Amino acid sequence: MPPHLTVHLPAFGSLIRQGAKHLLESTVVPLGLFYLLLITVGFNGGVIAALSWSMLALARRIVLRRGIPAVLLLTTLLLVCRTVLGLMTGSVFLYFLQPTLQNFLVAFVLVASLPHRRPLIAKLADDFCAFPAAFSEHPRVVQIFRKLSLFWALVFLTNGVTTLWMLARKTVGDFLMVSTAGTWSIVGIAIVVSLVWFRRSLRGEGIVLRMGPANAAA
Repeated sequence: MPPHLTVHLPAFGSLIRQGAKHLLESTVVPLGLFYLLLITVGFNGGVIAALSWSMLALARRIVLRRGIPAVLLLTTLLLVCRTVLGLMTGSVFLYFLQPTLQNFLVAFVLVASLPHRRPLIAKLADDFCAFPAAFSEHPRVVQIFRKLSLFWALVFLTNGVTTLWMLARKTVGDFLMVSTAGTWSIVGIAIVVSLVWFRRSLRGEGIVLRMGPANAAA
């Protein structure tokens, strides 16, 4: 079937930089600040530092009237909940138990969003690459995003079970190192699988994805 829709995406390097920026802002920096303050000041200092970073990043985007990535909003809201729990109990275990259990919550939300026209996975994808409306609303693309939602629900379930097991067996330092490496490995593999699956599924529908500006692709 000849292609009837060609979608031009930003260059691959641009996508990587944009994705890395969102992940650093919403996940890596807060986690690094928490561990740094944990070993130098104490548990409360680490908890407050992580939340302060996320709140400042959110406030900065609001003041500058910039779009708020769904991943930043989601992680900040979840961080508020775990910070309250951590400060009230003073328990490192409970502080990390909550984000571990959040894997199961995200998996549930992904499945629950399936009936919507744009599942949650499609909205999260917009943080890393803004797709044209003609592409996002294509019936086949909507169907693929629903299948990807189920796939990523399984990824989060796997990640939740793994980190829960490590939390019960490792010290805080070992848990942060091992769980972070393990989580990123699982997520990295899942991203590659998703991209390959996505492109192959679209090919059969006559939809072509091209990296870089339209004139360069031509």
